[in-house]
Formats: sequence, structure tokens, C-alpha cells
Amino acid sequence: MTTSTTPSRDSKEIINPKGISVPALTALVVGSMIGGGIFGLPSQMAGAAAPGPLLMGWTLTAIGMLMLAFCFQSLANRFPEIDGGVYGYARAGFGHYLGYCSAIGYWVGAWIGNVAFLVLLGSSIGTFIPAFGQGNTPLAIAFSSLVLWVVHFLVLRGVREATFVNIVVTIAKVVPLVVFVVVAAFSFNPGLLNADFWGTSIQIGAGADAAPLGGTGAQIVAMMLITVWVFSGVEGASIFSNRARRRSDVGKATVIGFIFVLALLILVNLLSYGVVDQAELAALPDPSLAAVLASIVGPWGAKFVSVGLIISLLGVLLSWVLLATEILRIPSQEGVLPQAIGRSNKYGTPSIALWMTSVCTQVTLVLTLVSSQTYLFLVLLASGTILIPYLWAALYQMVTAFRGERIEAGEKGRGYEIVIGVLAVLYTLWLIYAGKDYVLPSMATYFLLTPLYVVARREQKEKPFKPYEWAILGALLVGFIGFVVLVALHKVPL
Repeated sequence: MTTSTTPSRDSKEIINPKGISVPALTALVVGSMIGGGIFGLPSQMAGAAAPGPLLMGWTLTAIGMLMLAFCFQSLANRFPEIDGGVYGYARAGFGHYLGYCSAIGYWVGAWIGNVAFLVLLGSSIGTFIPAFGQGNTPLAIAFSSLVLWVVHFLVLRGVREATFVNIVVTIAKVVPLVVFVVVAAFSFNPGLLNADFWGTSIQIGAGADAAPLGGTGAQIVAMMLITVWVFSGVEGASIFSNRARRRSDVGKATVIGFIFVLALLILVNLLSYGVVDQAELAALPDPSLAAVLASIVGPWGAKFVSVGLIISLLGVLLSWVLLATEILRIPSQEGVLPQAIGRSNKYGTPSIALWMTSVCTQVTLVLTLVSSQTYLFLVLLASGTILIPYLWAALYQMVTAFRGERIEAGEKGRGYEIVIGVLAVLYTLWLIYAGKDYVLPSMATYFLLTPLYVVARREQKEKPFKPYEWAILGALLVGFIGFVVLVALHKVPL
């Protein structure tokens, strides 16, 4: 499905009467951001920071991610003709090859991340069926594979139909979290929250392994490193900009979805500190949210949360399959990926892109049977490959704001556009620094998949690289060589 109009460069709005509505776009944002991370947040954060540093860290994170969300909103409003979200902004601002790298990096991160969701799904079912173990037993892998292919054929039948299912699933997985917030609010004990507000005396761990949290600054950094990985998906609506009913809906859905998820994350996190002592909270097994609710209402609370987690993982899997497929469609239509990859079937689904996504997910899922280290490396690599496209989008916002491009088409002034661009760039640089161990593997991934770009440019009868893009390719080659050296020195868990 494509828009029924061909917009000019100075279009202010593009309307597609049969496109995806604001609620559906918002569900994509919420659905892709809420996965399994929020269910393990209480114990992870308790092991990193006391309430005082935690609040400071959440404030910094909220500002940084809100600026990034505002960037996507602003770019959708000022440049409604640019399709494909992070891919489109990178291509428009910095050329075809960097656009390609953003698209292919996002795609790799999306399908590898789906492996993590499938393994966690199996682990969650292990609460009820012990044979599923930690999600990587043969039975768990077989079940997760079945789920993957059910989602595959659902999406194959049509993106609009899949987005409707995503709305239903998103609502279903939010309900247990809202229930937790309400129950925890009534059981909240301010004394527990204030017992060691700055974490000066608390010891995390048991026996000889017990250790202090460290200073306020160290605690803030530690908790922010955790938040790096819980906000992926804020760009979900922008990826589907080409299918939106109105392009201005993309910005609305991005901000609404982000604010809702941010509020839910902070409430779940802080309320847990007022229900269970921090040292005990840090020691809870995942999903720690289940144990926190069980401490209030009894054993049924753990099972209730586990069911919510299963629904959440099914929903986030569907969201990211949709995103992984869509991020390949627009580049193929614009000659940045081979045209066959983005060709749609009669239901409007780019079937080859979907098959590529599902097959790669399946192969990597099977790898979890033979090497947990390889699995862990690939899952962390997924986050690294997605962070870099964020930077290009933020840079495009900043550069166009300094130039004053299309500022008159937005609701805010040039100063506002510059501020959100600069802050978003700084925050995305921080995200990349936090995941710096995966910069070289990400560069190696871009380099190894470059032949797809070369094929696409030759289809267009264009030279693959401009002079400055040769320099980028050279830098990626250096990154690839560096990665190979790390593997040879056994410093990468492969």
C-alpha cells in the first residue's frame, strides 16, 4: 500500500485516506517499546541506584529521549514527503549509502532483537511448563519457532490487518502493568523509599559478594546504562510514515506513545522501591515484577504478571516484525536496496523482506541451542546497530534547523528546532558511548552487507559510491578489520 498522491518537495501535508490511523501508529510505538524489559526493571534498577540517583537518572533520560521523540515529530511535520523514518532522514541528509546503512543496521537490530523476545517468551512459559527451562531448550525453541511463523503468516496476509491485531495485543499487555501500578500504589510504603534515599549505606549482593552502590554520579550512570535498551521503538511510527493516514499523525503518535511508556516505566520502577526493601528487590529473579506483585497479593500475582509478560512478548514480536519488514520496503523503492526485496504481494506486504526477516530470526534462534555466548553477543549487537540510525536522524534535525529549512512549516520557532536537535544529538552520542563495545561489530555488519547496496545502485545504472562515500566505506573496512582482530584475540564471545 502506498499513498495515492505524489507529493512535491514543499508539501505540508500528505493524506492517505486508507492509511494507518493515529491509534494504530501509537500502538506501534507503545507495542515496540514495551517488551520484556519493563518486567525485569525493578531488580535491575535496584541493583544500580538508590531512589535519589534513580530519580535524577530518569529525569536526564526523560529529557534526552523526549528530545529524540520531538525530533521525529518535527521531521515528520517539516518533511512529510520523506518516507522510512530513520532511513529516510539519513538518506536525505547524508546520501544514499548512509541511508542504506541506517536501513540495514536497523533491520539487523530488529530481527536479532526478536530472537531475544522469543527466548524470553520460552522462559516465561517455563513458569508453567518446567520443560521450557530458560527458553533455550529444544521444546522451547520448537514452540518459539512456531510462534515466529504464525506471526510471519499473519503479516504476510497484510500489514493493515497485522496493525489491527497489534492494537488489541498492545492493550492486552498494558493491562497487567496498569493493574500492578494501581495495586502497588495502595501498598506503597514511603518509609521503604526513604530508608536510604541516596544509597550511602546499602549493600547489594549476598555475603562476601555484597558491595556498595557507589557515589551519586556512579549510580546515575549505572541506571542510565539500563535505560539505554528500554526505549528502542520510539521511532516506530516514523518507520510507517508512508502508510500513515496523515503525515502529521506520525509526530502525534510518536510523542503520545513515548510519554505513555515513560510514565509507565517510572511508575513501575519507583513504586517497587516502596513495596520491597531495595536490597531484597535487587536480589529478585526475573521477571522481578512478578515477585513484587506476589509480595502484595500472594502467589497468584506472579502468575498474573507472567501471563502479562507472555502477551507483551507476543505483541512486541509482532511490532518488530512489522518494523523490520517495513524498513526494507522504502529503500528498495528508492534504489538503495534491490527492488525485489521491497516488492509487495497482493495484500500490500513486502513478502521477500518478510521472508528474509523470518529466516534470519529462525537461524539465530536455533543458535541459542548450541551457544548462549553467541546469542548474548548477537542480542547486544542488535542494540548497537539500532543506535547509530538514531544519531543520523538527530543530526538531520539539527542540521536542517541550523539552516532554517522548513521552519515556517512547523509550529515552533527556529530556536526550538535547534535546541531539540542539539540535545537529541548529545543524547544519542551518549547512547552510542554506553554501547561502545558494539560499535566495531556494527561497523563490520554494515561492511559485510554492502554488496546489497552495490547491486541496488547498479540496478539504477548509478555508480555505487560518491567520493565521500568511498571514505565511509574505508572507515567501515577499518572497523571490520578491528572486529576480526578482536575475534582472533578471543575478546568477542563467538
